[in-house]
Amino acid sequence: MTAAGTIIASPWGSVLAIAGMVLVTFLCRIAGVVVMSRVRITPRIERGLRALPGSIILATILPVVMDNGLPAIAALAAAIIAMAVTRIDVIGLLAGLGTLAVIRALG
Repeated sequence: MTAAGTIIASPWGSVLAIAGMVLVTFLCRIAGVVVMSRVRITPRIERGLRALPGSIILATILPVVMDNGLPAIAALAAAIIAMAVTRIDVIGLLAGLGTLAVIRALG
């Protein structure tokens, strides 16, 4: 076994892996700050940045919803409606989960 293989297989291998992930995460975050400090924020870019969190959430949730069929679609619709009406995240979450629980309980 090589010296690198010995270190990776030792208990220090986990520590090095975690330290590497910390470093990469930090560099990714700081790179965003550095890049955006050089970009002039126009109204168009501002609108795009404001829409970004919703887009990320939708891109994460939509494949799961489509795989789970009509109950998941109804739950997502209930969550979206609750969020649009109340503008409270927790209410939207409760509406979606509650709808899904009721649909599954009814069969």
